[in-house]
Amino acid sequence: MKWLNVIMFVFASINGLYAQNKAVDSAYNNWYYDSREKLYQHIKGQTVDVIFFGNSITERGPWHELFAQYKVANRGIGGDNTFGMKARIGDVMLSKPKKIFLMMGINDIGRGLPTEITLKNWEEIIRIIQKTSPKTKIYVQSTLPLNEKLLKYDYLKGKEQMIRDLNEGLVKLCKRYKLTYVDVKEVLADSYTLKEQYTGDGIHVNTDAYLVWAKYLVDKKFL
Repeated sequence: MKWLNVIMFVFASINGLYAQNKAVDSAYNNWYYDSREKLYQHIKGQTVDVIFFGNSITERGPWHELFAQYKVANRGIGGDNTFGMKARIGDVMLSKPKKIFLMMGINDIGRGLPTEITLKNWEEIIRIIQKTSPKTKIYVQSTLPLNEKLLKYDYLKGKEQMIRDLNEGLVKLCKRYKLTYVDVKEVLADSYTLKEQYTGDGIHVNTDAYLVWAKYLVDKKFL
């Protein structure tokens, strides 16, 4: 009986470790990440005024055209999560921008990563920015909500509470580190539903949304 208890304990421990490792999926490398990072490595260190940093929602933004009065760098990578962003933020900050606008977390939510893990990565990214380029002003943009009516990706459905929890955590991080919180969903969403006129697939935003987003940043005097 004693040996049976030992065997059961070992199996329970293995299953627990497996579940934990499965929950914290820190993978981020893929062919697209590597190709974009190859480009960013080639141009790292170029002097810029403003950096937009994030995933596909950032990458698709026509920031150069919307803010032509500044030297802007777009450092979004489609599909990227906070582990991938943490791995590359140090090189990104070699440009020593005056301002950086961050938006990240929806891909963590899509793969079911615990909110506390995402917030921990957020905090580490903030610290890297402050250490690498202490004069850079950091703008933390809210994670945009989804529109489930239009959503084409089942793995993202039913995630509203996780998005709420993440944004609440970001507000607390901003208070702790004295950063500017940019509530972009204020103009792009109705509460926690992305407005239909701004999305075709329930997650990514269209040209009209980027125009409203840019105006919001200007109106709030963030840019």
